[in-house]
Amino acid sequence: MPQPEITQRDLRNRSKEIMDAVEHGRSFTVTRDGHRIGELIPLRRRRRFVTRADFAAMSRNAPLVDAAQFRADLDAVADSELSSPYDR
Repeated sequence: MPQPEITQRDLRNRSKEIMDAVEHGRSFTVTRDGHRIGELIPLRRRRRFVTRADFAAMSRNAPLVDAAQFRADLDAVADSELSSPYDR
């Protein structure tokens, strides 16, 4: 579905209406003197919460984790010795 075109004048005169539409997911191509000069598109919003069902669906095709190799990788890069920071 192509984006509706709006003129620079429409954007200026109907800015609240147009920006409300952008906030609700609509996109527009802005024109000036009949030439396309830009696009108004909504920002992608990141979801803060992933449902259990969505997580399960996304994880279904994830590779299996080899626990022993994971532990070896951690040991190779992290100091796992317990020590007090005050013992210096």
